[in-house]
Amino acid sequence: MDEVFKALADASRRRLLDGLNARDGQTLRELCAGLDMTRQSVSKHLAVLEAANLVTTVWRGREKLHYLNAVPINAIADRWISQYDRERVRALDDLKAALEQEPMNDTPSFVYTTYIKTTPERLWQALTDPAFTRRYWGVTLTSDWKPGSAMTWEQFGVTVSDPEQVVLESEPGRRLAYTWHTFTPEFATACGLSDELTARVSAEPRSKVTFEIEPVDDMVRLTVVHDGFPPQSAVREGVSQGWPAIVAGLKTLLETGEALTEPQ
Repeated sequence: MDEVFKALADASRRRLLDGLNARDGQTLRELCAGLDMTRQSVSKHLAVLEAANLVTTVWRGREKLHYLNAVPINAIADRWISQYDRERVRALDDLKAALEQEPMNDTPSFVYTTYIKTTPERLWQALTDPAFTRRYWGVTLTSDWKPGSAMTWEQFGVTVSDPEQVVLESEPGRRLAYTWHTFTPEFATACGLSDELTARVSAEPRSKVTFEIEPVDDMVRLTVVHDGFPPQSAVREGVSQGWPAIVAGLKTLLETGEALTEPQ
């Protein structure tokens, strides 16, 4: 955590994080436009934030997009805020934000990065083996994991399949992408979605999730990119709450052999 506190100690770097919190996925040029700093200074600050894993980057063609990564900050909160107090702190923070802040710009992509002490092969197995996914996610994913192949999701005792629920990219140990699951009436009932929310998520275009795997020394850098959302997406709001818990469970299972919570 030393690198995280060092990175957060600088006011300019906190401003960069605030800018990404307001609008994620910005280029270096866009970040420079909102700050009274030279391009070189911004680049140096971003390098410190990346080293602390507070900022993660994704290439889109020739553009390098920067995203706020909440993993280290969540780790700080987990260390010093007890489980009992966490919901009260979150509720007070949500209330403060609702009363004081202007609505944030819509951010169509969700990007999450973490480091796991494992191998690319083992991480790939954890992403594609139904026995693994059930332990840390509570979801049984079934597919032959070839591009264009169908995927079947089983969760809450409900099996979901659809012709558009498919594998998009598959490079074992490197990259996996697939379309998000279908929100069937049975699935909505099983997970307790209201009729209004079910109608909203069902009306949205199908999103996709991509897992990028990169070996770093004796660890693996995992970046989860979930995109394809329309503005004001209800699905994005849901996955932004779900992915941190899923990735934390994946990391814990691979590093300790124990799941954070066993599926019911």
